[in-house]
Amino acid sequence: MSSLSLAAAAHPTAAVPWRTDARVMALVGLAHGSSHFGHLLLPPLFPLLMLEFGLSFTEVGLLMTLFFAVSGLGQAASGFVVDRFGARPVLFASLLLFMGAALLASQANSYTTLLWVAALAGLGNASFHPVDFSILNQRISSPRLGHAYSVHGISGNLGWALAPVFLVGWSMWLDWRSAYLAAAGLYLLVFLLLLWQRQHLKSEVLRRPAGAPAGNDLAFLRHSVIWWCFAFFLLTTLMLGVVQNYSASILKALHGVSLEAATLTLSAYMVCGALGMLVGGFVATQARRTDWVVGASMGAGALLLLLAASGWLGGTGTMLLLAATGFAVGIAAPSRDLLIKQATPKGATGRVYGTVYSGLDVGFAIAPLIFGVFMDRGWYAATLAGAALVLLLSIGVALGVGRRNLAWVAPGSAP
Repeated sequence: MSSLSLAAAAHPTAAVPWRTDARVMALVGLAHGSSHFGHLLLPPLFPLLMLEFGLSFTEVGLLMTLFFAVSGLGQAASGFVVDRFGARPVLFASLLLFMGAALLASQANSYTTLLWVAALAGLGNASFHPVDFSILNQRISSPRLGHAYSVHGISGNLGWALAPVFLVGWSMWLDWRSAYLAAAGLYLLVFLLLLWQRQHLKSEVLRRPAGAPAGNDLAFLRHSVIWWCFAFFLLTTLMLGVVQNYSASILKALHGVSLEAATLTLSAYMVCGALGMLVGGFVATQARRTDWVVGASMGAGALLLLLAASGWLGGTGTMLLLAATGFAVGIAAPSRDLLIKQATPKGATGRVYGTVYSGLDVGFAIAPLIFGVFMDRGWYAATLAGAALVLLLSIGVALGVGRRNLAWVAPGSAP
């Protein structure tokens, strides 16, 4: 049996108590939430940073382009590192990088320093999905994987939800520099907790058979379903990049919503997304075709975004529509992760998730380049409508992944 087999495959399900699986889910969820908190280390304070350093929407958008460009390149590479050396040491290094980025941000005195913050945080973010799914797919009992993916997604959304409230709230209380110092302290606490519980985060390392060529490590790239999964992440994160980076500014420009209320709307989107993922965990374990679940959820989210772009329901109604979009898209997340697992050859978890999830980074990287121009020209409603359009396109890609997975002889096997 491969050293990367699931723990549940090595032991009967009855022999793995819920408490054991739940502990691993919670620890990996905490790590994932901290990485998503890092995604929003800069965007919630864009209005303050723009005033402090005289920046445009395009310039602050470039910060996120740099963050996700570094993260995307690093994520594809880190999958190989995780498969070769294990997930745990890579996880600890990533948390320290995030802590360093927050400390540097607290001392920023120029746009150049902010670029370094974005690059450092992007490098810290690079490894989390290969790390998380390597641990989950090995240590969680197979029948509970749907719930594990649900917890994983929920924790990420909670990290997104916490970041705007934490950073803006701290900035309103003291100042934005103090907010970044507090964020560094938060990362230190997470690091110490995971270090204490490190025995539950160990993953097995794939040992290449003697005489096997190194080129076999890249064999998974020949499977078209991997690139369809990559395209799905790229499209869906183009939409999410709009919500994260520009929803507060859109609400303020179109409906006169205050910064505090707009920030709470972004947090509401993330909390509703987490609730959707909770529901989606149960849906994923019961659904016959997870690709249909993903397609239906993305379609509902696109329609809600189009209605928000119309402005028909005013400021309060638009805020509620954005929150509801989070719930609709959240339902799809556990089913999406099961689709990717079905496309993963044995022994290549880190590499596959690193490659596929780098589509997330590419989407986040190019979203500001496209929609930052829209925002600078005052095309606020068109920005939301564009986000809805790419979400509609993702439906066809999700169904394409499902069709290709059906062609595989068995989950985890070559087609």
